[in-house]
Amino acid sequence: MVDRILGRTGRDPAEPGSPVAPASSRTARPTPEARDVDPTAAVWATVQLARNLRRPRTLELVGAISDEFIELHGDRLFGDDPAMVSGLARIDGRRVVVIGQQKGAETEENIRRNFGMPHPEGYRKAMRLMELAERLQIPVVTFIDVPGAHPGPESEERGIAEAIARSIALMSRLRTPIVAVITGEGGSGGALAIAVGDVVIALENAVYSVISPEGCASILWRTPDQAAVAAVAMRMTAADQAALGVIDLIVREPEGGAQTDPQATAARLKTAILEQLDLLTARPIDELVEARYQRYRSIGPYATITTAEVPPPERPGLADRLRNLIAGPRAAIGTPAPGRPHDEPPVREED
Repeated sequence: MVDRILGRTGRDPAEPGSPVAPASSRTARPTPEARDVDPTAAVWATVQLARNLRRPRTLELVGAISDEFIELHGDRLFGDDPAMVSGLARIDGRRVVVIGQQKGAETEENIRRNFGMPHPEGYRKAMRLMELAERLQIPVVTFIDVPGAHPGPESEERGIAEAIARSIALMSRLRTPIVAVITGEGGSGGALAIAVGDVVIALENAVYSVISPEGCASILWRTPDQAAVAAVAMRMTAADQAALGVIDLIVREPEGGAQTDPQATAARLKTAILEQLDLLTARPIDELVEARYQRYRSIGPYATITTAEVPPPERPGLADRLRNLIAGPRAAIGTPAPGRPHDEPPVREED
């Protein structure tokens, strides 16, 4: 997948100083000395960097990447969800539809945006923009930064599971190029709902997993205190996800993390996004949609088991069925009762 669709930035992506590196260049086999080192601390540090409150969010990145951005609101069914932002943008003259989760930098904004966890109307707003992009033949760029979809009763009442499932189904067949960018946390179905892309890009310190490490630890060890151990077991870092074939491209962050230099991070992301959009838009749309479908069908190991064919049972003919039907009552005549010898008289009850 990487070799087939990923391009070059004018500099060898495999070079250590290159800001954009194909996933394949980040997944070399570790040395025996590296395998002996406990990775728990390093992985947990990456998780904390992905959750850093000063890490650049979707609107900040879009503002730095795009020349113009017009945010659109509402799902036309229930209302607007501030945890999901979407709109039309122009990046170096290229029109795109932008969709992404938005966390807050301060407590008040985090409460207003529900800590970046969308309600069902957020995903339905995203789907409305995806369908608009398909009609206008505009590529879609999504930014994933969410611990998970909102799990509260109001989300259940408004159909959060249905909204996520329908969003995944829509993206799998959307007839326009899709580039998904994981900028921070990519947690559970809340992330996957807008991450079904032709190319998946991740920042170097981003994480991507089916569940949060605290949630995994609570299930396996009955305590969230083992979250760091769970993070290693889930292989949720960008490098691990690249080795699994889930992520195609890793964008290196400035020293210390993306929060130390958001402008440099945005510039590197812009280069990667434009490069992938150029490659994707050059492909026929039918081929693009089929490749996207096969991509997600092939993720994850599986085994095909071949079993010997079982011959169908032989059915008795009409004559055999009639013979069995006639012989059945005759065979029952004179048959001794079960549990008593044939020549033993029945027991007489005493008065």
